[in-house]
Amino acid sequence: MNLLSLTCQTTLASPPRCDGTAWMALPVLSGPMLVRSAAVLLIAVAGAACGGDGEPVNGVAAPPTSIEVVAPPSTSSSTTRPCQPAPLEARAATVLAVGINDATTAEAPLAASVAALGVGGVILLGPNIVDAAQARALITGLRQRSPRGLLVAVDEEGGRVSRLRPILGSTPSARTLGQRPLADIATVAAERAGVLRDLGFDLVLAPVVDADAGPAGGAVGDRAFAATPVEAGPRAAAFADGVRRKGVAATAKHFPGQGGLADSHDGAVVSNTPLADLRAAATAAFGPVVDAGVGAVMMSHVTYRALGPSPASLEPAAYRLLRSLGFAGVAITDAVGMEAIVGQWSLQEATVLALKAGADLVLATPGDKATAMRDGVVKAVADGRLPETRLDEAVGRVLTLRGEDPAAMVCR
Repeated sequence: MNLLSLTCQTTLASPPRCDGTAWMALPVLSGPMLVRSAAVLLIAVAGAACGGDGEPVNGVAAPPTSIEVVAPPSTSSSTTRPCQPAPLEARAATVLAVGINDATTAEAPLAASVAALGVGGVILLGPNIVDAAQARALITGLRQRSPRGLLVAVDEEGGRVSRLRPILGSTPSARTLGQRPLADIATVAAERAGVLRDLGFDLVLAPVVDADAGPAGGAVGDRAFAATPVEAGPRAAAFADGVRRKGVAATAKHFPGQGGLADSHDGAVVSNTPLADLRAAATAAFGPVVDAGVGAVMMSHVTYRALGPSPASLEPAAYRLLRSLGFAGVAITDAVGMEAIVGQWSLQEATVLALKAGADLVLATPGDKATAMRDGVVKAVADGRLPETRLDEAVGRVLTLRGEDPAAMVCR
């Protein structure tokens, strides 16, 4: 028995080609070769892209439909298994990054329980760091207790926001560093990231991309590299590039930019910046950082009325603005335990709202709330308030940042 098998060529960049030149005759197989090769013909693919009787669909010509194709009998009893996503509880935990309060060892009850929960990430703060050996043992222990991969992050900007001061010593502020050439900024960042990588960290919550020319001690102040978005963007990008060179993911913050505004740790902060100005500033500052391949972007808790009534971390329009810059990585919230958020929503509510708006990772420093936050996400999916597809999109991005295959947990 002879088999003529035809196939319609496709590419990732274009729909199936079904004109005469796209259809090719494969070698004629018979006897044992036919059994061993078991040709599969996807006529349905051609039918979906091409109309009958050679009529074009979306401008693509259809192939002749008068050819009879005979498929050989299958000699295999195997069937393709449908994708099985990870349990909903596991996926819900993956979109959380939480603290471990004042724990300094992975054996501490809260540290052990957070890791065992399978959260997507853990953030270490000042109380968690004693010295290099202790930090390394803590991070190793957390990973050993996690059922899956684990991002371990630290808020290490340099200057006054330095959680690793016992290890790094005194470091220059971004404002000071920003007065140096871009190459020097990248070198300093790479040296710092090398230490972080050696300790076991894979995510640093820096650089600050906000522009601020105000007092050094302001909410942003000397944490900013420069006074204007046009100046701040390239400097932050150089820092992010230096970090990336050492295999650590950088986090650009706080999108779309909150330099010179009040501190959202203390309460709600509102900006009346016109949309055109907001978009221009965000593009000038964050565009270069996105182009530098930053792995994560942290969303501000400031409410920008031009975008909507909610803080940017909970506002869909803010995430749409971020994605319009070409950013495809992880969008992480600022800590949802800050007063700008918990003054209006519970941690569980804020977590669901952030994910629904477009966040991929929700940051919360109180680790003892992690189980309640996870359960809130599970319930929101179950009752339809949070689309499961949105959750899976977030899980996929977190796994990609961790260097894992998203197919390990989600079906896409």
